[in-house]
Amino acid sequence: MCEEMIPSMKSFEDEINRSFKKLKKGDIINGTVIGVSETQINVDLGYYAEGIIKLEELSNDPKFSIKADIQVGDSIKAMVLSDDDGEGNIVLSLKQATDILAWDKLRAAFHEHREVSVKISEAVNAGVVTYLEGIRAFIPASQIALTYVEDLTEYVGKTLDVEIITVEESNRKLVLSAKEVAKKKEEKDKSSKISKLQKGIVTTGVIEKIAPYGCFVNIGDGLTGLVHISQICGKHIKHPSEVLKEGEEVKVKILDVKDGKISLSIKAVEDREEVIEEVESAPLDYTSGEEATTGLGALLKGFKFDN
Repeated sequence: MCEEMIPSMKSFEDEINRSFKKLKKGDIINGTVIGVSETQINVDLGYYAEGIIKLEELSNDPKFSIKADIQVGDSIKAMVLSDDDGEGNIVLSLKQATDILAWDKLRAAFHEHREVSVKISEAVNAGVVTYLEGIRAFIPASQIALTYVEDLTEYVGKTLDVEIITVEESNRKLVLSAKEVAKKKEEKDKSSKISKLQKGIVTTGVIEKIAPYGCFVNIGDGLTGLVHISQICGKHIKHPSEVLKEGEEVKVKILDVKDGKISLSIKAVEDREEVIEEVESAPLDYTSGEEATTGLGALLKGFKFDN
């Protein structure tokens, strides 16, 4: 029984000590919202006096709503502006505390290359504006998407996954990029697709570019491989353009997939080989016509037996 009373007495002492601790201007303290009106919120600080936060000290976000964004029971961190408003209340600021803590969080997110989601507030000259951790942030038009965006207003109200590319507290400069996130996702998807490709598959593709050493063939689904000049045809040629042209559709065989690169061959394609248009849909046990099976017939082929 005594053992149960000891921790409760200790908690009671801590609460008493905390309630008489002298608060000073600039302190950031924890509190619980106990009242919400049209013009202010009341906060329980575990102190002999309550805290109050006026509407203008709640948020820098113009979209902020005291009724929608603050609820009784919310735990908050606020900065002490004054230890007495003349009526015995502690005057606090949520937005100033949020501002100080926000820049620490933003710097950490920047160094960790962390992805975050933001909702676009408005379109401005050369970009769009949003808010992250209560701080106004800018996304340049060139960083909104992988492709050029002509009408920025189409993004107002949309939620984008972004990464912080500039964070300067002294200049209150916060720049985000949705393009970087999209680029990483595209590269990840591409790597996943490439890893599923199987050697020996024959498919069709379109020649995207011709170079002195070979040609690049788009085999669909955003994948492009190289046909080396030695793999174009059975005869010697000085330049791929002698037998090929950009935009031409060709049949190619996947020779190798290594380090994210796809090696293709045109000359290795045989007349009667099966053509698989969707390279990712090829069965895992697919083998080309040139790849012998390891069945009993194949193993015994070529051996002579005495009668």
